[in-house]
Amino acid sequence: MRVADFDFELPPERIALRPAFPRESAKMLVVGDGLADLTMGDLPGQLRAGDVLVFNNTKVIPAALRGVRVGRLGTTPKIEALLHMRIDERRWKAFAKPAKKLEAGDRLEFGVLHAMVEEKGESGEITLLFDVAGEELFRLLHQEGRMPLPPYIESKRAQDEKDRSDYQTSFAKTEGAVAAPTAGLHFTPELIKRLQVAGIESEFLTLHVGAGTFLPVKADDTKDHKMHSEWGEISSETAARLKQVRASGGRIVAVGTTSLRLLESAGLEEFSGTTDIFITPGYAFRAVDGLITNFHLPRSTLFMLVSAFAGLERMKQAYAHAISSEYRFYSYGDGSLIWPQK
Repeated sequence: MRVADFDFELPPERIALRPAFPRESAKMLVVGDGLADLTMGDLPGQLRAGDVLVFNNTKVIPAALRGVRVGRLGTTPKIEALLHMRIDERRWKAFAKPAKKLEAGDRLEFGVLHAMVEEKGESGEITLLFDVAGEELFRLLHQEGRMPLPPYIESKRAQDEKDRSDYQTSFAKTEGAVAAPTAGLHFTPELIKRLQVAGIESEFLTLHVGAGTFLPVKADDTKDHKMHSEWGEISSETAARLKQVRASGGRIVAVGTTSLRLLESAGLEEFSGTTDIFITPGYAFRAVDGLITNFHLPRSTLFMLVSAFAGLERMKQAYAHAISSEYRFYSYGDGSLIWPQK
């Protein structure tokens, strides 16, 4: 399909720079037989006993680094690196800026955290080999790194200490993401407890969201766009419980496009590895019955995904309603509950 088919006009003032407080007070647009304006706190009344919500428990790390290149005579240019996928205990793939000032073998200093450019790829991507590994590397990342806020927030205001908690779900557990699974930001422990009282269970998987989620689609046709890989895991116990829910007539509702992408990659089976699944209209969904997600960028892979799930024209109408009704968009914005096109 043409990427231009997924374009729409979004007024800049609709981009949220701070999350709603309390979290569950955010608006929720229900996209079903029609459109309904509710809040995230109303979610228990929109689901049935026996349904299950599937959350992504990945934890965002301070993956945005600022430092200098060292080792070449006379020059120490400033370098920014955004980690986006862990390779092993010492190696990460990253996007560097300005990448043109880097070559394989260069040394970088991010405060007390040091690394070597092991490999230079295309489009500003590099492989970094850090001098430390494992828990010590994560400790120094927390010391020297910044939270990897999306560009559309970073360009509008300075990051502050509050973002360290705001840009993290209340159930974050497994470190490794460089972008938050933002649909999960709306859920407080109190809301999850109310859902449980209503007979709606919670299951957790892990998908370490990469910085590729922010990359623009530069191709003119969706078939020419390549997704970056992300690592994920679904335990055998979780897969078994989800199959049981499906067999008993319950619905599997993914909290976030990250949860949906991993569920569709695994097909309700145990999973551990990477996925680069790219979902566009025409895709046959096999694992997910409903989706909770925020409002996404025009021409983005995420808007393509929700259009595949609910229909392109239907989602364009929903987004037009959200814009005219002053919903807040993107990572810190409002949410939606989407049921598939019949």
